[in-house]
Amino acid sequence: MHMSSINPYMKNLHIDLNCDMGEGMEHDALIMPFISSANIACGYHAGNEYTMQKTIELALPHQVAIGAHPSYEDRENFGRVSQNLSVLDIAELVAEQIYLFEKVAQPMGVNLHHVKLHGALYNDCAKDEHKSKIFIETIQAINPELIIYGLSGSHTIEQAILHGQPYMNEVFADRSYQKDGSLTPRQIEGAMIHDTSKACEQVLKMILQKKVM
Repeated sequence: MHMSSINPYMKNLHIDLNCDMGEGMEHDALIMPFISSANIACGYHAGNEYTMQKTIELALPHQVAIGAHPSYEDRENFGRVSQNLSVLDIAELVAEQIYLFEKVAQPMGVNLHHVKLHGALYNDCAKDEHKSKIFIETIQAINPELIIYGLSGSHTIEQAILHGQPYMNEVFADRSYQKDGSLTPRQIEGAMIHDTSKACEQVLKMILQKKVM
């Protein structure tokens, strides 16, 4: 589960409890009452049109904001392996998934609230100015009002600011961080925080002190 804040320097801080959904897990319905936004898999790393529809149906009664969760086309590795794509390929990849998501959402009367990249694509754009730039430009061409959820302090957020695209700084309750502010890769020991008390301690520090270890 992740958290996002529209502006971390505002006096009245708004915290958005955000979670990846529609990825074939068994507990989506149980989690929905406790979150405020959901990133729903677009079929390239998990899910399909049916699971998109069902996940949206789960979110609506709880007024959970609906977001698209594009990824590399890599179901075998759950979208967690980087791919050497050109910026034009990334633009096409993202656009295809947004349009696929809207194809499901629009007949249900649902407007897309935000976009958050998944897995390796999320991390690659966070670290790469050119990839994040094409991602933001692609979203801006589709809908300049869509909110970008991106890693706090990343190129993704920087490009959103430069292009005037709405954004949310995302921080993670259950992931550890590297010295450069990036997430610890999952294959490294300690990347995931399994101790609930430690996760809560990290959350409070990020909210109240705007710092992370």
